[in-house]
Amino acid sequence: MKKLISVLLSMMLVLSLAACGSESEEASGSAGKTYSVGICNYVDDASLNQIVANIESQLQALGEANGVTFEISYDNCNADANVLSQIIANFIADDVDLMVGVATPVAMAMQSATEENQIPVVFAAVSDPVSTGVVASLEAPGSNITGTSDYLDTTAVMNLIFAADPDADKIGLLYDMGQDSSTTAIADAKAYLDAKGIAYVERTGTTVDEVMLAAEALIADEVDAIFTPSDNTIMNAQLSIYETLTEAGIPQYTGADSFALNGAFLGYGVDYANLGVETANMIYDVLVNGSDPASTPVMTFDNGTATVNTETCAALGYDFDEISEVFAPYCTKVQSITTAESFDDLN
Repeated sequence: MKKLISVLLSMMLVLSLAACGSESEEASGSAGKTYSVGICNYVDDASLNQIVANIESQLQALGEANGVTFEISYDNCNADANVLSQIIANFIADDVDLMVGVATPVAMAMQSATEENQIPVVFAAVSDPVSTGVVASLEAPGSNITGTSDYLDTTAVMNLIFAADPDADKIGLLYDMGQDSSTTAIADAKAYLDAKGIAYVERTGTTVDEVMLAAEALIADEVDAIFTPSDNTIMNAQLSIYETLTEAGIPQYTGADSFALNGAFLGYGVDYANLGVETANMIYDVLVNGSDPASTPVMTFDNGTATVNTETCAALGYDFDEISEVFAPYCTKVQSITTAESFDDLN
């Protein structure tokens, strides 16, 4: 009996060591590997550039910490659908291991282009991935795609407008009708204002020049404040309109801190630096850990941070400390920023 027990214990020890060896091999199996990642940005603006920069830096950090290499091919389609299609075709021809689509139009194009080849796609900053059909649901995206969403809590932004100016009776809505990121947010803003019996005026643009004309039209409309969601077209024109709006005494409330960086009175929404980091973490999990995009939930974020441009704030006649106290009940936090072209310029 003792001999039998001894044999059994020896067998168990061998199996245990074998299991440990297997786990060790699995954990280190990716060491030394190189993964190719194709990143396409929709347009050159502070928000999206910040996302890309943080994806790249986080992938580099993860690679160095875990003994793997990420070879990144980066391109920007500058909102041109034909250029976008060519960039994606190049990624496919180069046989990248994974594509990253920054902003809704890029994510939608990548989803369509990978239906047959099933190259994994991780998107970043898709405001409404379900309504646009990018994923089946946030919990179970389906197929070969997942990512991060910068969904905007429009009601929270509206609450800030009326906290600062309870007597506001006409709100301007400034956006690009062709931007999927604006569709739901603008519909929600209209519903909010309709419920309160507040008038609103819509002005839209698809180019910088058109946005500038739209901003001037809202001034002529004598709106009390302007709401802009996380709209890439308006973001691209923000540096061209903020002074005009400020001089007219009209505060602009927007869906990202990058708008405030580029002169808007207030940006409310997600931390795009953190969104970029989390997008990189998802890329790592898919490529290195073998996570299935189809069952990896889309990541959403707390939209509770209000970023106030202190220069614009002062020009509009507000005291930053006082307006921060007014906004505080409606935000996780209120932070300040000064006008610059990019976040790198603040360093």
